[in-house]
Amino acid sequence: MLHTGDDDRVGGRRPQLLLSAQNTTDGVALWRRLFAEFLGSALLAAIVIGSGIAAQQLSPGDTGLELLQNALVTGAGLFAIILIFGAVSGAHFNPVVSFVDAAFGGISWRDAGAYLPAQVAGCVVGAMAANVMFALKTVSISTHHRATGPHLFSEAIATAGLLLVIFALARSGKSSYTPAAVGAYITAAYFFTSSTSFANPAITVGRMLSNTFAGIAPSSVLPFIGAQIVGAVAAVGVVRVLHPGLTPAEASDIMVPHDFHTTADAAPAAGQLPEVP
Repeated sequence: MLHTGDDDRVGGRRPQLLLSAQNTTDGVALWRRLFAEFLGSALLAAIVIGSGIAAQQLSPGDTGLELLQNALVTGAGLFAIILIFGAVSGAHFNPVVSFVDAAFGGISWRDAGAYLPAQVAGCVVGAMAANVMFALKTVSISTHHRATGPHLFSEAIATAGLLLVIFALARSGKSSYTPAAVGAYITAAYFFTSSTSFANPAITVGRMLSNTFAGIAPSSVLPFIGAQIVGAVAAVGVVRVLHPGLTPAEASDIMVPHDFHTTADAAPAAGQLPEVP
């Protein structure tokens, strides 16, 4: 892949590379991307649930401090795992991110559908791992009921806001800031939403399996996921209004710029010199 310098910029922006979104992902086999989504989702669930358990143990009875600890650790963890897995799978870890990305042409609908079970399975395994790390039952169904009107409205807002952060940065060519921006947004949304910003159907399912600070009762899971889908649909509409020129190439770079070489890029043709960055 050719990296252009400042002299090649037009109007202060790097020219669009002549590489389709599908070719961008073709450089990494689907099974590798699914494995990355599984591992990243597992780490995400372990971070969210594990930090909630630790906060309860470190600051018993102080809900505000517990929430602050949970939020800060989650934001920092998100930043790290997006950087770890971004160049492999795009670091979605979230079905609404995957399907909205497919709606903008960043990945195929087939791949978005394949990401879904990997993300859910990862969050389930991560929740179980968090329980075990703190000497709790491997699975303990949460009794924390959250499905009230204000909580569901909060989930729609939180999900829409997360997607706006991701796709606005992709459209403006600033996806290198996305790992930090996503971490910062989720940290903030823990406090400005009454639902503490799940904003992710996969993690919602995982959190059902831990009857701890971050848990959610099974009866609240489907309403939360419904609210998240509403937020995702709203976000698609808002992004199309604010950024009507969002291209599949930009959508394919939603979490981190895909500067890795594709399979076709990796080996120059016979007699052809490799491109110099």
